Amino acid sequence: MKRFILPLIAAFCFAIGTQNTFAQDSTKTDPSLNGQYEFMLSKSKSLYGAKLINPVRLSGLWKSVKDTLNTERKQLNQAKAKIKAQQQNITDLKAQIEGKESSLASSNAKVNEINFLGMSFSKSTYNTVVWTLIIVLGLALCFVIIRSAKHIHEAKYRSTLYQEVADEYQAYKVKANDKEKKLARELQDERNKFEEYKSRER
Repeated sequence: MKRFILPLIAAFCFAIGTQNTFAQDSTKTDPSLNGQYEFMLSKSKSLYGAKLINPVRLSGLWKSVKDTLNTERKQLNQAKAKIKAQQQNITDLKAQIEGKESSLASSNAKVNEINFLGMSFSKSTYNTVVWTLIIVLGLALCFVIIRSAKHIHEAKYRSTLYQEVADEYQAYKVKANDKEKKLARELQDERNKFEEYKSRER
């Protein structure tokens, strides 16, 4: 029994001592995976070109690897969840933006739309029609003014001619009246002379 018990106790004590030594040494080295790997290699002995690795150090390294992988996986899952939430937010924001753009387009269409006599026109079309009508009416007014000015000038010319003819006619009437009176006087003188001549012959 002593042959089996003593080696077991010695192996157990060696394992505990080695684990404590590894734990103490690990606190003095780089805690990263690469640091622990380099530390394990530096503490391993070589035999015929091969490295004799302490199982306790290998187990510790493997535990660190699993912890790191678990941490990375947890962070990866958290990142995926965050990305998924952000993608959902982006989708919602895009839907809101599209809705607002649609509302804005509808509002702009209503703002740019004018109802006239029951017909709907865009502002650009309405402005074009209005300015076309203004230009046409302006040209028509200019044409009327020019024609009116021409007629007014013609009327003034004819009025001047009429006044000249009226003045000439009035002067002619005065002369004719004077001539008629003169002829009447001459006729009366001739009558008086004739009556006087008749009275002498008697």
